[in-house]
Amino acid sequence: MIFVKTEEEIEKIKVSCAIVRDCLSFVGSRIREGMTTRQVDELVYDFIKSSGAEPSCLGYCGYPASACVSVNETVVHGIPGDRILQEGDIVSVDLCAYKDGFHGDGARTFCIGEVSEEKKKLVRVTEECFFKAIGNLKAGTPLYDIGYAVQQHAEANGFSVIRSYTGHGIGREMHEDPSVPNFGKKGTGPRLRAGTVLCIEPMIALGTWKVRVLPDGWTAVTTDGKAAAHYENTLVIREDGVELLTL
Repeated sequence: MIFVKTEEEIEKIKVSCAIVRDCLSFVGSRIREGMTTRQVDELVYDFIKSSGAEPSCLGYCGYPASACVSVNETVVHGIPGDRILQEGDIVSVDLCAYKDGFHGDGARTFCIGEVSEEKKKLVRVTEECFFKAIGNLKAGTPLYDIGYAVQQHAEANGFSVIRSYTGHGIGREMHEDPSVPNFGKKGTGPRLRAGTVLCIEPMIALGTWKVRVLPDGWTAVTTDGKAAAHYENTLVIREDGVELLTL
């Protein structure tokens, strides 16, 4: 069931989303070559806790960290550890904050030092895919128009769309209906109602869209070992457009 939020609920979601927004900015200003992915996670944990919130990811279905820190070929759900960030890496940081009964969610992909031109393009196009997806989004838009817009822009730039993972609704639960795939047929799916809160999150790869999950049960990597990027924001569907909550 797709839950439509009240304005009172949306105001509470906005608080959590502001923490996510500021945390992503904080991490982006400090992430650098030589850090471990565990140190990135520590930045996230400390920031969210100091903001009076809880990291939603920590303990979720047994997940052992406050953020997903995914390097290069890792698409999503990279468990922070001893991996050292190196110049030329791209690193997606996906995090959620929980405060006063509601969650906020967002992700960014950061470049470590000088990265290759193809990786720069991948990161740029992944972000562009998000904005393409929301360009005509408003109350009454069919759900799968979102994925159609993402897929069209990614593939026009020579990239592929990850199909195994999707965006989602959010609110009292970190993951709610509907699933929001990054591919789809234009004009299909349920028509979205004003007050629906969604996380739209293009996950785009240099090579194949196929992924495999490592034995840890979380880390999802591209099967060809090529890099992937991730960009996510939480937003509210409005009658005449969208309201972005993590920007």
